[in-house]
Amino acid sequence: MQRSAPRTRLTRILACAAVPVMLVAAGCSSDSDESGKTQGQGKDTTASSASATPSPSQSTKTVEPAKFAKLPEVCKSISAKTTASLVPKAKTKNGTPAVSSDLTSRGGCSWNGLDDKGVKGSQYRWLDVSYYRYESDAALGSGQDRAHENLAKELAKVQETPGAKKLRTVTATGIGDEAKTVTYQLRKTDEDFAYTSILVRTGNVLVLLSYNGAGYAGADTPSEKTITNGAATAVKEAVAAVAAANK
Repeated sequence: MQRSAPRTRLTRILACAAVPVMLVAAGCSSDSDESGKTQGQGKDTTASSASATPSPSQSTKTVEPAKFAKLPEVCKSISAKTTASLVPKAKTKNGTPAVSSDLTSRGGCSWNGLDDKGVKGSQYRWLDVSYYRYESDAALGSGQDRAHENLAKELAKVQETPGAKKLRTVTATGIGDEAKTVTYQLRKTDEDFAYTSILVRTGNVLVLLSYNGAGYAGADTPSEKTITNGAATAVKEAVAAVAAANK
């Protein structure tokens, strides 16, 4: 009877040696697991790991989809009738497009010209419109929120225009989801210019429009009302063009 114990142990060792290595650790560790602690610890570790793994609903953040998927053709976003009225002698009647590496996300166009009235002097006008479209992003927020945040940043830039005088900011109503109008005066090329900038958010798109003018050779500087009314007419068309492009 005393010799059977060593023989039994030897049989077990040989049996374990014939089992693949990955199974040996699981099926041949009874000598070190008599108290059951090893198995208990293994179960606790597995349970802990499972509870620490986030579920798909916990790790995935959803945001509101972007309202608009594309931008209008910028130089056609304001009608030819309006640009001809605001910039009577534009150098390029169809507008000069801004350089953009991604026309689905940003674009711009401008018109400028000098209307020479002979002995009555000359009137200079500049009209500029820019678009910025923001996608919804789980890390950055919805396109609408991103456009709202950037409206505030662009507004701050306009309000910090070097040399601006009599600067005034008001909330514009009836244009897009939110809008701000900034008026100011600026002296350039020894002439006084009247400026109006209107910043509008429509959905996830930011529309920035600037209109300014000056009188040359003795002509009067255009009034703030004239420039602001012209800017308002143009920006309404520019905002409407966004919705039309996404129908």
